[in-house]
Amino acid sequence: MALPQPNLYPAFNVVRLSHVELAVTDLAKSRAFYVDTLGLQVTDETSGAIYLRAMEERGHHCIVLRKATTPEARDLGFKVFSDEDLDKAEHFFKGKGLPVEWVERPYQSRTFRTRDPHGIPLEFYSRMERLAPIHQKYALYKGVKPLRIDHFNCFSPNVDESVDFYNALGFRVTEYTEDAETGRFWAAWMHRKGGVHDIAFTNGLGPRLHHVAFWVPTPLNIIDLLDLMATTGYVGNIERGPGRHGISNAFFLYIRDPDNHRIEIYCSDYQTVDPDLEPIKWDLKDPQRQTLWGAPAPRSWFEEGSVFAGVEPRKSDLAASPIVAP
Repeated sequence: MALPQPNLYPAFNVVRLSHVELAVTDLAKSRAFYVDTLGLQVTDETSGAIYLRAMEERGHHCIVLRKATTPEARDLGFKVFSDEDLDKAEHFFKGKGLPVEWVERPYQSRTFRTRDPHGIPLEFYSRMERLAPIHQKYALYKGVKPLRIDHFNCFSPNVDESVDFYNALGFRVTEYTEDAETGRFWAAWMHRKGGVHDIAFTNGLGPRLHHVAFWVPTPLNIIDLLDLMATTGYVGNIERGPGRHGISNAFFLYIRDPDNHRIEIYCSDYQTVDPDLEPIKWDLKDPQRQTLWGAPAPRSWFEEGSVFAGVEPRKSDLAASPIVAP
């Protein structure tokens, strides 16, 4: 599939990704992982939910942990530029035949829920309660010292269709993996905020959430986290890394939370603010696209993900795979 031309004037203005809600089965175990180990800051806590933010964030939360009987991923949240953009977004999604539901969300202004054509649940808002800055309160820095939420990565049953849809929303492709035999996308990285991606799509059983990523200051923070996890009962939660991606050039680590949701810790990617920046193409059979150096990704990294609430995943349309059979 040919890359779509960047849509520099979309129907409404998405500023960036904002937050995610994850359903978890034990809030105490999740708190020990996300707060005591990773170092995210609690901004509100009830008997049924914990709201968290990272160190550089001024918005009230970037992740909500919600008590549930079954672990699953819920809404992926995005901030738009203004209330007027919310009305434009409502018109856009209704025009695509997709549902729009206005909802009440703590600490957020007017918010609506919808979904993309494959079923990924999305919510959009323009304003979130602002909190006092804490990025220079170094006594609060714990764990991996997470600075901000960076991106979502989702399994898509048809990456070409995902790219087309999010391109219509103004997301621009920075890098992509192409299957040489079919010319179709196997994966694509798309941004709004000027990094490598706000959201990425990987071919597979979907839609499912592959991971949520947090940006940290240096690779040494990741090494410190590994030491901490290895000595506090979390060594089995280390799934992949550390290493460096070819795509995005990022230094990475993938870990699993107590409910098996995948979290990436991530740094050292690059700036993509120029609107005419050409996307970087990778061949599916080039192993350095996903591991420039480091141990190869385990099969779980290609096959496992968090289901979205109320969405039945379907088999991907593209049979190509980077996994080499033994």
